[in-house]
Amino acid sequence: MRTVALGSAALLLAGRAALAQAPIAPTPAAPAPGKLPVFVDVTARSGITWQRSFGDHELSNIVEGTGSGACVFDFDGDGKLDIYFPQGRWEKTVSDNRGRDLIDRLGNALYRNKGNFEFEDVTAKAGVAGRSFAFGCSAADYDNDGHVDLIVLTYRGPELYHNNGDGTFTEVTEKAGLVDPRWALNAAWLDYDRDGYLDLFVSNYLEYDEGKFRSYYAAAGYPGPLSYNGVSCALYHNNGDGTFTDVTKKAGVSNPGGRAMSSVAADLNNDGWMDVYVANDSMENYYYENKGDGTFAERAFELGLALGQNGQGVSSMGPAVADLEGGEYLDILKPDMDYGTLLSKQGQFYEDLIDRSGLALICGQYAGWGAVVQDFDNDGYTDVFIANGNPHHEYPEDAVLARNNGKGVFVDVARESGEFFQKKWSSRGATWADFDDDGNVDLVVLDTSGPPHVLRNQGGTGNNWLKVDAVVKGGKRTAIGARVTIEAGGRRQFQDVIGVNGYLSQGDTRVHFGLGRADKVDLVKVRWPDGSTEEWRDVKPNQVLRLEQGKR
Repeated sequence: MRTVALGSAALLLAGRAALAQAPIAPTPAAPAPGKLPVFVDVTARSGITWQRSFGDHELSNIVEGTGSGACVFDFDGDGKLDIYFPQGRWEKTVSDNRGRDLIDRLGNALYRNKGNFEFEDVTAKAGVAGRSFAFGCSAADYDNDGHVDLIVLTYRGPELYHNNGDGTFTEVTEKAGLVDPRWALNAAWLDYDRDGYLDLFVSNYLEYDEGKFRSYYAAAGYPGPLSYNGVSCALYHNNGDGTFTDVTKKAGVSNPGGRAMSSVAADLNNDGWMDVYVANDSMENYYYENKGDGTFAERAFELGLALGQNGQGVSSMGPAVADLEGGEYLDILKPDMDYGTLLSKQGQFYEDLIDRSGLALICGQYAGWGAVVQDFDNDGYTDVFIANGNPHHEYPEDAVLARNNGKGVFVDVARESGEFFQKKWSSRGATWADFDDDGNVDLVVLDTSGPPHVLRNQGGTGNNWLKVDAVVKGGKRTAIGARVTIEAGGRRQFQDVIGVNGYLSQGDTRVHFGLGRADKVDLVKVRWPDGSTEEWRDVKPNQVLRLEQGKR
């Protein structure tokens, strides 16, 4: 375990502060510069032998370069978080003929968590190898039967797998009404109408032309997203009987010109209803505000959420939401092909605080993809991890790990945080989980090709923590859309219960709070998805606290 090198850390912080303006939103007390956690890549000893492929031997088009994420969920209900990996495939309309030797050799993978960072491949038994070139995935109990189901997003649309409750899944895409041939990248679960069933927002990317377009700068490797027509995302209403109905137009979220890389569903305006933010590639982004009557209003331009800080349409990747600067609203961090965007509500409108936060300087030299916003050192302030990699070639780049100094300014601490950060990687998706429930948030990072990185957070900071597992009445399903607020050590923190948060991935749906040196949590407040609230007081730290709606 390494401690912070005070000289270099102080210089870094001074540099950030000099570039920053006034602190974004001062909090009662900034964390002391204590120990940093070290991340150790445990993939080689974990039993995970799956390797990611883009279905070919050479990266040559936008389909292959998009990459993939991972999904973390407890598929067998044993209390341990398992991992699902979407895989690329040899695809006739995408791949080169030289890659035909990969036909029928590539598939998605499900690894069961045995404990102690040991996993076993249960793909064949579970029946979830998949059919098509896959990118994103997410999991939720859509039929309220107590078993977490899985959706995989592919070049040929969604694939929905119903959890049978016996360690196996059945594909029900057609039966559920989700057949759609458009290229889908990610899917966010939300109960947008508060009827007690989880609905589905699917992010569709663009219409690839099978490689016909050839007018592009050769050194770039292949044409970019604006060379192809956009497509609309899709919103599916859960009918409560195992089927879904497409309500995209009826709900006001149709936009045929979009090029969605990922989306996130959360309560962005603090009214108790889940909104949707869509990060589009090389064009303006969309913000669909939930009106509470089954429809949404698109308000991105109106609120300052559509473009980057200089008014440009940026190449937004996966939007990640969290309270990054101690405000009253969730902030939105979007990695980009340069410095990225950090949108924070200041008064009635959002401002891009990427410069003031110090993240522009840290991230400006990289092409960012998967962002994870979690408190990695448990000091009570949300930190940032970003997976980076060249967008058109398998050229590796440094990963970013930035510590929140408690004043909304971030300090680059990657070099002090483990061997993984001493090397460069060609990465895309990233997600998070506390696989061993030791209170330290671990990471899973996906490269364009090769093995994944399961990074164990070895902790050692001495700080306390609390993890809240919120479930709806009856205890069968995670309370997606609930808001958990805590008060501890003189500070207030809050998070929404969401798993899909970042690029093509789903993380741990249990909300995690670092507590610093606070030896108790004075208040835990849950606003449930139906709008009702409950409170618990004088909660002990360093535990996974399971809270069921209506059950004290």
